[in-house]
Amino acid sequence: MTENVYCPQCNAPSKFLYFNDGSKRSQIRCKVCSNLFQQAKKTSSKSKFFCPHCHNALFTWKHFKDVIIHKCCNDNCPHRLSALNKLNPAEKLIRTKLLPHFKLNYQYREYLYQPSELKLSSPDKPSVNLAKSYNSINTIALILSFYVSFAMSARKTALIMYMIFNIRVSHKTVLNYASSAAHYCHNFNLKNKGSIDNISAGDETYIKILGKYFYTFFFISSKSRKISSYHLSDTRNPKPAIIAMNEAIRTAKDDQQITLITDGNPSYPAGIHFINQSHDPKLSHKKVIGLQNLDSESTEFRPFKQLIERLMRTFKQHIRPAAGFNSFNGALALIILFVTHYNFLRPHMSLDYNVPAPLEKLQNISTIQGKWAKILSLAA
Repeated sequence: MTENVYCPQCNAPSKFLYFNDGSKRSQIRCKVCSNLFQQAKKTSSKSKFFCPHCHNALFTWKHFKDVIIHKCCNDNCPHRLSALNKLNPAEKLIRTKLLPHFKLNYQYREYLYQPSELKLSSPDKPSVNLAKSYNSINTIALILSFYVSFAMSARKTALIMYMIFNIRVSHKTVLNYASSAAHYCHNFNLKNKGSIDNISAGDETYIKILGKYFYTFFFISSKSRKISSYHLSDTRNPKPAIIAMNEAIRTAKDDQQITLITDGNPSYPAGIHFINQSHDPKLSHKKVIGLQNLDSESTEFRPFKQLIERLMRTFKQHIRPAAGFNSFNGALALIILFVTHYNFLRPHMSLDYNVPAPLEKLQNISTIQGKWAKILSLAA
């Protein structure tokens, strides 16, 4: 046994290590913690990736458009042996009688995403110039107050404007104003998001666009309660999860330790694995599984997961009157305006009825339509 070998688990020196497989001298057992591992071998420079557990070269197992999966083929790899020992009797019986449904070997995923592909969803160029609109900016702000802040449908908003204020607008005009306002509010949201907390929770929920399911990703800061990221996609794959998480940590400090809390969707750990390849310090990830606390991690971080669940219920209340959307841009417009309302206009009881992202220029304005008008003027 060479003197420069240490146990990877407890860092015990070579005098506490011994060869566990006789004359083969490939497996090493630690006398202190009983950890089983293999001594690092000189590997060929042609191999691109190596197993961190047994140091064998990984082979390309599957090749997809966005990811290449590399796999360790060593049957005596400590990672495989440990995973095999964790199987319960029923799982071992399934494995012997049927096809092996359990991923025991170590796998490494090499993602092929380019920076140009990882762009946050943004609205189209506005069809209506708010500065040259027939109605005043105060009227547009009043429309947004009913349509967004009070979660009215476009038709009901148009009816209220006529029945109460004697202002004739169609429901299509309401949607056009919302689409145009979202174009400006999107940049306003990103510019005024501010710093984020060390712990953020994320999740996705579905909406319907032309009868098909799309998914809205949100991340919320644990203390300030501000929405730090939003993204709309037609899939729940790692790519939209990466985009949402990248935006969530965009304003973090260089030395800030960030922990992201999500559910069991495998897109999140895959996305964090991709981000950590170039992010320093590394992101931490905690999963809260199911509705009951069946493990210590779920028990500890359940309160943070409930924050994002409560946000999703509030979001559903605001999009339910729309009864589905006829276009991607229309759905994205309401999502953007909801985030503007949630971060800058909506008082939170948990924050002593303050908004998550207070702005000094809005503090002396008492009415909701006045604040919308000020935001539109600042965003334009």
